[in-house]
Amino acid sequence: MRALYTAATGMVAQEMSVQIISNNIANMQTTAYKKQRAEFSDLMYQTLRRAGANSSNQGNRLPVGLDIGAGVKTTGTPRVMTQGNLNPTGGVLDLAIRGEGFFRVLMPDGRTAYTRAGSFETDDQGRLVTPEGYLIDPSITFPQNASNIQINQQGEVSVLLPGQTQNTVLGQIQLARFVNKVGLQSIGDNLYLETDASGTAQISNPGVDGMGNLQQSQLEGSNVSAVTEISDLITAQRAYSMNAKVVSAADDMLQSTVQMLR
Repeated sequence: MRALYTAATGMVAQEMSVQIISNNIANMQTTAYKKQRAEFSDLMYQTLRRAGANSSNQGNRLPVGLDIGAGVKTTGTPRVMTQGNLNPTGGVLDLAIRGEGFFRVLMPDGRTAYTRAGSFETDDQGRLVTPEGYLIDPSITFPQNASNIQINQQGEVSVLLPGQTQNTVLGQIQLARFVNKVGLQSIGDNLYLETDASGTAQISNPGVDGMGNLQQSQLEGSNVSAVTEISDLITAQRAYSMNAKVVSAADDMLQSTVQMLR
């Protein structure tokens, strides 16, 4: 019976939805995490009678068709790239982007990755790195015994060196933006890779060419709403249960048919 397979596609789709929701909830406290959502579309239809076809020799036409759907499929799990709340941390190397843009990160294999998470640290050489030890691009190196680290909204990094009375500029943090940031590929560790769908990265300084500005001693929180996720979870659970009821009902109908043939 066709209803069995149709309802099964609905159960698979809702299982996918619950999996996405569970990942969002698990990352509620992940720095700069961008939630995902599941998108669905209906499967192909079997057309038994086409709308507009002749229904008699006198030229009468069918006002509506007779189509039977085959169920649902998952078409994508795009990320919602809205701004998360900015939370003060007190860490001088913590940076939040207010507005558009991603930090550029140099991967060990030479690729450039992108992130919104600005929880930076320094390695044994004084270079600015991510918590995983990946270098920020362009590289910023802090001299030994440097103090009074200042990073302004335009990304200019300066420090106070021993024996000096004014800060010295060390370098400039740049940001990247994309025509279609939803098309970026997630690779974990709060990192994304450029794809053909995202378009080529457009590099500029913070506060220029539509880029957001930087906020020192703050981190961007995730954009996951607990209330929204729980509501979506309940909806997905109910939809899964209803599809399971359809499977049960179709099974009962098949069982009745079998008993009639005995």
